[in-house]
Amino acid sequence: MINPSVLLSAYTSGYFPMGNPESGDIAWYSPDPRAIIPLDAFIVSRSLKQNCRKGLFDIRIDTTFGDVIRACAAREETWITEEIIESYSELFRLGYAHSVEVWKGTALAGGLYGVALGGAFFGESMFSAERNASKVALVALVDRMNRNKFTLLDTQYITPHLARFGTVEIPRDAYMQRLREALGRTCSFGD
Repeated sequence: MINPSVLLSAYTSGYFPMGNPESGDIAWYSPDPRAIIPLDAFIVSRSLKQNCRKGLFDIRIDTTFGDVIRACAAREETWITEEIIESYSELFRLGYAHSVEVWKGTALAGGLYGVALGGAFFGESMFSAERNASKVALVALVDRMNRNKFTLLDTQYITPHLARFGTVEIPRDAYMQRLREALGRTCSFGD
């Protein structure tokens, strides 16, 4: 397991880990450019807004973190190794890692997890077992972040999926400035 203080120190310095399932090694990354979703420019399509309003899903926070991270890891190619799962589960136990869960009845339909420090949320991974469930989780995350006065949503890399929501890449220097400002805030993810 990665020591929690090492992991938290890495995040405050602009780094994050990824595991290699074949070798068991952990590598540390600080991409330049870095992908973020500007909270004031978050894009939600009309159909997704309607989907969220229909009440097809229930949103829960931190009720089944272990199931969320394991569902995120359950794909053909993954960087979420057992060491990563153990490390983030410890961060969850300490109150730093969180899960946004999308439920359909009694089934976990989708979700995401990440780390909250100050006014920053570092998104790690998401999954969908039902159509649009990860998108609904992301909408719920941004809503919670805005409500609780967070200022930085770090997605690390840009993907076609995340680009639809307004994800942009910024130079590492600009990211580090935003990170310092966000870490200077006192925000609560759990409220």
